[in-house]
Amino acid sequence: MVPMSDTKTEPSVPALPAPPAAASRRRVGSGPALLIGLLALAAAVYVGWRQYALENSRDGATNDELQRVAAQVDALTHRIEQLRGNADTLRARMDDGAKVDQSERQELLGLSERARLLEDAVANLADKRLSGHDALLLNEAELMLALGGERYTLFHDAGAAVAAYRLADTALGEMEDAAFSTVRQSVRAEIDALDALPAADPASLSLRLAQLRAQLPQLQPAATLPASTMQPDRSSRLWRVLGAFVQVHHGEDAQTRLDMHDAGLARELVALDLHEAAAAALARDEARYQAAVAAARAQLNAFDAAAPAVAAAQGELDALGKARLAPPPPQILGAALRELRNLRATHALRAPAKPANAEKPAEAQS
Repeated sequence: MVPMSDTKTEPSVPALPAPPAAASRRRVGSGPALLIGLLALAAAVYVGWRQYALENSRDGATNDELQRVAAQVDALTHRIEQLRGNADTLRARMDDGAKVDQSERQELLGLSERARLLEDAVANLADKRLSGHDALLLNEAELMLALGGERYTLFHDAGAAVAAYRLADTALGEMEDAAFSTVRQSVRAEIDALDALPAADPASLSLRLAQLRAQLPQLQPAATLPASTMQPDRSSRLWRVLGAFVQVHHGEDAQTRLDMHDAGLARELVALDLHEAAAAALARDEARYQAAVAAARAQLNAFDAAAPAVAAAQGELDALGKARLAPPPPQILGAALRELRNLRATHALRAPAKPANAEKPAEAQS
């Protein structure tokens, strides 16, 4: 504590107010300065407030952006973790697949080896089977070609020959060896040549001959004999005695008289000739067929040539006589058979010879 002094202080005298003139001068001089100061203060306050507002708004936008970026980072981090997990899972699966593939590859190699051995065994069996199978088919084709050629040569039966050739073509088509495909081309060429032959159909000829036989009762016999045959030489007395009992004629005159005096017998003879012509047509015997048709045509002289039925029968016989039953065989007939035999001989030469000990393996081992 400060010790109190013993000296007595004098009381302070209050200051007297200034004169009014001086106070008014000070008030007038400080007014614009105060106003300027207030404006400056207001401007400073406004600038400070504006800066503070800008800083607050910038801080808010930055905080929002930071929050969004943080959320995106979190999402990406979660996605990366998921992808990493998926990658690990896929890697594990790939490892498992690689192991499975390796085991399957080993099994596949084993199966390939077994398949190769099986193919070799099947090939050996197929060679044995095909050798016998193809040999049997070649024998069948050769037999059919030979039968077809002989059928046409002996009987001129183009239809049967074509049927045999088609059977041979079928047998050749079932073969496994493609070397005999050229023979099939030759067979087809011979089939086309046989189909193109101008041979008459025996069945149609037989039908026409049968229709002609059915028309024989409609034929009208000749009314009178020729003058040379109706007036024989009766100057001999012996002729007059014996002519009442026996009459002898020779050659065409006898045939003409017989036909004219017995129309029924003439019809029977014509029918027999037509039957023989039909049989010759079915047998494809052209010489016998032509002879039978010519004989039937000659028998028609016993009938009235002016009658329409007789004229129609003569025209039909003339048309039937022009039919060809046995045209000459085509030049290529038998070419397929020769080609087949040549190919078989060539393949027989190319085939390797069997070893002598192959037939007796037991003896060779002993």
